[in-house]
Amino acid sequence: MAGLRRLEPPFVVPGPTGVSIRTRLRPSSKDAAVLAEVGDFLGSLASADLAARSRQGASRDPDSWSARKRALTGSSSARWAGSITRATNDQWALARRGQAAEMAWLRGQITRIEARLARPLRAEADRRAGVVRGYPTRSQWHAKSRRLRILRDRLATLEEDWAAGKVHVARGGKKLARQRHHLEASGLSPEAWQERWRAARMFLSADGESGKRCGNETIRVTGAGQLSLRLPAGLAHLANAPHGRYVLEATVGFTHHAEEWRDRISADRAVAYRIHHDVLRGRWYLTASWQRVPAPALPLGTALARGVVAVDMNDDHLAVWRLDQHGNPVGEPRRFAYDLSGGAQHRDAQIRHALTRLLHFTRRSGAVAIAVEDLHFTDGAGREQGDGKRFRRLISRFPTARLRVRLACMAAERNVAVVAVDPAYTSRWGAQHWQQPLTTATRRTTRHDAAAVAIGRRALGHAVRRRAAPPPRDTSDRVGHRTAQAEPEAPRREEPRPRSPGPRTGSVRPEGGVKAGNQRAQHRWGHAAGHVFW
Repeated sequence: MAGLRRLEPPFVVPGPTGVSIRTRLRPSSKDAAVLAEVGDFLGSLASADLAARSRQGASRDPDSWSARKRALTGSSSARWAGSITRATNDQWALARRGQAAEMAWLRGQITRIEARLARPLRAEADRRAGVVRGYPTRSQWHAKSRRLRILRDRLATLEEDWAAGKVHVARGGKKLARQRHHLEASGLSPEAWQERWRAARMFLSADGESGKRCGNETIRVTGAGQLSLRLPAGLAHLANAPHGRYVLEATVGFTHHAEEWRDRISADRAVAYRIHHDVLRGRWYLTASWQRVPAPALPLGTALARGVVAVDMNDDHLAVWRLDQHGNPVGEPRRFAYDLSGGAQHRDAQIRHALTRLLHFTRRSGAVAIAVEDLHFTDGAGREQGDGKRFRRLISRFPTARLRVRLACMAAERNVAVVAVDPAYTSRWGAQHWQQPLTTATRRTTRHDAAAVAIGRRALGHAVRRRAAPPPRDTSDRVGHRTAQAEPEAPRREEPRPRSPGPRTGSVRPEGGVKAGNQRAQHRWGHAAGHVFW
């Protein structure tokens, strides 16, 4: 269709390549004191190493990495030094990628503001010509011109830091560091803030090693649940076991992926561990993680052989509808709601619960594939995305990435394939072609339900446009027109079907019917929206 962008073909989303599980650790008062002392000591070494890495800038010299590791080995151990330097490099690289992402975001915001400032006030937009609209009022134009100067200053500062290889990283988090200057507004006492700051800056992480006992020589967890850690050289006097080790009195055990974890430690395969302290809950946790060989993704045709469960993701619910292999909606639409208000843990639990219900529905329906939109809101949280604060707040809190990542991980555990489709025009075409036909006296089909149908048909390789059944014999037409689906590669399959030349009656000129190009009309041979072969 003229003016529409090219649609990307659907694809099966690859499964996760790693596993991370967590369990609660219940140390005694003595064990907790030892863990806190070890974490503080290693955290101070990690802070010094991060400062040394930041001073090096963008230069990437393997000899400098070796020199940093040798400097830490004397006061800790070779394995602790390797874990600290590797974590430092990862943290510095993450900050570097954040700088690049922020510069790209700033350039996009500046370009949008400049384009709208160049337009007259209240000028209309022309999407086909690529012309944006002007600002509605003089006061808003003035405010945006001031914001433009602020964004340019921010971009210039970032570009200078990028050229010099300077990053701004705070071990423990910038948010917690800023709260130190606003304790009354945060509702924290100096002692409470200091306790959180100390816990956030602890370092108790050890990389796994294949071939070593239980897959980790530094933090070791046996099959019986015994947890021990190799003490750094500066704290060797705290050891209560041979070879400078400290064995905790409490035992641990994993519930999720327990058999896979047990198989790995029995075969002495690498397992990384991390111990951290949650001050708000007053609890200690142990996290185990390892890499997994990704399972080969199902071929697209195999995954869609039993139909698909189509999902339209929204800011407060998932609109779901089951489609058979021919692209026909089966059963009733479903809606799995979630509430994104509150804290991060509450939002994460809401999303996880909604996805669990979705996977259970998929299993009951008999399908082995879920179709979702391949959404990438890279700069959707910017102010220039729209004039309304409500719209910007909606886009900024939309959990696109979290939904996509969690769905891929949870679906892989249940052997359900996730098919991503191009999100272009799904809401518009779904409402145009499916909302009214699927609405009955007892069922109200929403725009989101119709979008789910459009997503599912696109995943199955069908056009979004519906094909009506032929009229019965001895009515206005004979059973003569085609009802088969257009092939996925058929050109112009999304367009309204052109009618055959010639008037329908003697009083209507060719191409002059009031319903020409109207998709709601029944497609009958000779009708104003009549069929021709593709």
